[in-house]
Amino acid sequence: MPRFALTLEFDGGPFFGFQRQKDGPSIQRSVETAIHGVNGERVALHSAGRTDAGVHAVAMRCHCDIDTRLAPFRLMGAINAHLRPDPIAVTQCEVVPAHWHARFSCTGRRYLYRIVNRRAPLTLDRDRAWQVVAAADAEAMHRAAQRLVGQHDFTTFRSAHCQSMSPVKTLDRLDVERFGEEIHIHAAARSFLHHQVRSMVGCLALVGMGRWSEERLASALEARDRQQLGLNAPPHGLYFMEAIYSEHGPERTDEQTHDQANKTPQERDR
Repeated sequence: MPRFALTLEFDGGPFFGFQRQKDGPSIQRSVETAIHGVNGERVALHSAGRTDAGVHAVAMRCHCDIDTRLAPFRLMGAINAHLRPDPIAVTQCEVVPAHWHARFSCTGRRYLYRIVNRRAPLTLDRDRAWQVVAAADAEAMHRAAQRLVGQHDFTTFRSAHCQSMSPVKTLDRLDVERFGEEIHIHAAARSFLHHQVRSMVGCLALVGMGRWSEERLASALEARDRQQLGLNAPPHGLYFMEAIYSEHGPERTDEQTHDQANKTPQERDR
C-alpha cells in the first residue's frame, strides 16, 4: 500500500487542535474523513506536530497509507474537494518510502508568531495575530530572546499538561523582527515543549513593553518553575511554518517506526 506525504495549510480557529478529539472538531478528523470520502477507506493520519486549538499552519507535514491508484495530484484534488468547507487545504501530495514518517523522520520544526502592535482594532488580522496595544521595543525583545537560544531546561515555559519526557530542549533560533506595525518572532528547534513558543513569546512581549528586563527573562528561565512565567501568548498568533527532513540522514527501519508508534503519548516528544 503506498504511503503518501501531505502538506496541509489550515486556519486553526474553528478546531480544537490538530489531534483528533472526543468531543470537538480537529484537523486530523477532518482530513481522515475527507480521505474516507474519496475511497471509503479508514486511515490514520500522522503529523509532524500537534498544534493547539486556534493555532494555524502554513505547511504542516503529514502522512498516511492509502490504498489507491490515483496519482498524487489527483488524490490531492479529491481530498481537497471533500474537505470543503473546512478551512483546510492539501497544498502538496507525494508518494514517499514506507519507512518515512512525518513525525519520527522530522529533524526540525519552525514556527512564526505574529504580533500586531497598534491601538486600532484588528479587522483583516482578527484571530490571525495577537494585538498588543502598548508600544513594544522589538530590538529589546530580540536581545532578550538570545538568552533563550541553546540547550536549556525550559520548565518555566512548559505547560503543566506537557507529555514530553524531558524539559530540556535545544532552541536553534529565536529572532524578533519588526515590519511596520507587525512584530514577527521566528522559532526553530528539533522539537518543542507544549506551549513553549507561546510562553516564550508572552514573556518577550513583557520585555518589549518595558514590564520585564532582559535579566528578568533570564531569571525566569533559570528558575525552572512554571510559576515564574509572566504571560502565555494567545494561540491565534502562532503559525506552524515548516517541518524539516534530512534527505541523507539515517533511515528508520520498519521495526523502529513500529516501536515508536506503539509508545504511549507520555513517552513521545512533542
